Amino acid sequence: MKKIYILALKSYLGPLVLTFFIALFVLLMQFIWKWIDDLVGKGLEWYIIAELLFYASSTFVPYALPLAILLSSLMTFGNLGEHYELVAMKSAGISLKKIMMPLVILSIIISVIAFYFSNNILPIANLKFKSLLFDVREQKLALDIKEGVFYNGLEGYVIRIGKKEKDEKTIHDIMIYDHSQKKGNTNLTTAKSGKMELTPDNKTLIFTLYNGNNYLEKTDQRNYRISRPFQRTKFKEEVRRFSLLDFELNRTNEELFKNNYSMMNLHQLKEVEDSLKQNLNKKKDNFASSMFKNFYFYSNIDTNDFNRFEISDTLKKDLLTLLSKKEKEKIIEIAINKTRRIKNNIDFAKKDSESRNKQIYKHQAEWHRKFTLSFACFVLFFIGAPLGAIIRKGGLGLPVVISVIFFVLFHIVSIIGDKSVKSGVLEAQYGMWLASAILLPIGIFLTYKATTDSPILDTDVWIKFFNKFIKKKKSKRI
Repeated sequence: MKKIYILALKSYLGPLVLTFFIALFVLLMQFIWKWIDDLVGKGLEWYIIAELLFYASSTFVPYALPLAILLSSLMTFGNLGEHYELVAMKSAGISLKKIMMPLVILSIIISVIAFYFSNNILPIANLKFKSLLFDVREQKLALDIKEGVFYNGLEGYVIRIGKKEKDEKTIHDIMIYDHSQKKGNTNLTTAKSGKMELTPDNKTLIFTLYNGNNYLEKTDQRNYRISRPFQRTKFKEEVRRFSLLDFELNRTNEELFKNNYSMMNLHQLKEVEDSLKQNLNKKKDNFASSMFKNFYFYSNIDTNDFNRFEISDTLKKDLLTLLSKKEKEKIIEIAINKTRRIKNNIDFAKKDSESRNKQIYKHQAEWHRKFTLSFACFVLFFIGAPLGAIIRKGGLGLPVVISVIFFVLFHIVSIIGDKSVKSGVLEAQYGMWLASAILLPIGIFLTYKATTDSPILDTDVWIKFFNKFIKKKKSKRI
């Protein structure tokens, strides 16, 4: 039995590692295509991009691991069935349950590791990834001044270069608008030629200009809009320096991102959820007390005591008839304004309550997600392994198609459950476990059919079944 267990493990581990990294690579390529516009043209160092891709790939593990387990288990038992190794084992008196036993134990170990990863490593990976992605997206495009185009990448300046020589340093027909004082186009420098160079540390751009003019509109004098004072200065050589510190990647403090629910473990999620619920209850109590103050006179009304009072003939009439027209209008206006204020307060309180509830739902969904990843790995194994034993096809052909179908079903149902929980339609313990609840009976059914050698995918059996079904329908019509 040990040799059979070793054979099953060797047959399973190779495809598991291979399919895991293939799935991870596909998801990483999807990420690159999605954010390619924010990565290209910013002069990022290679290690920054490598760090971003590493953290991004870490966040894709919850998607790649279940798919890898489903596909590898299907391929393993499909290969064993295709090469009649399963038949040989069964003829020797070894049942499919015993053949699957070491892989079941391995799946349990993987599920435990997946839970540890989801609870302890994934929050850190999310924090590193999202903070770095934010910084990369905020990063300015690399310095690229083209011929004949007004370039405004340098803060406070607009530069136009008429022509560049092949050495990319010698330039002609230069215009530099200085907007650093935020007074519009009042300060202009022009030059016939010059040189454009970077300092060795790449932190400063130096323009050495030749044969040019400085034009300045004097806006610091009295009545300058009428007199329009103007100053022009000629020069043979002038040096202008521009700081490039804005083009460096500035890292944001990661503490600013830590309050997001996707960057917390189970303990932190539970603490924040309890805190959110307490704040929500306080808000509700404060709103109830404020509404009671607005309608304080309701508390003094006892409808059972109405018959005890003798109402005078004057009060039997409409009270507004006792007032003048201006007094009536004033009273009605005050009532309308008070009603509008109360309605606005109610609408604001309702939106605030919905927003706070959504935050609670998100934390609850994330709390359950820590468990659903590991359980999904276990469930998908019990779909892939028996299904591979039934179809008896290995390789990357039919197993890939079947795996993709089941994984897409799992992913779609998971998204539906997640959205339903976050919108408050379903409770977290139902919505987050919806996909597993649907796939678990399928896994149990397939495992039962595989262990009992049921011809579930035999075409002849299905043809006979449908023929009998059609004959019964026809006989009922007759």
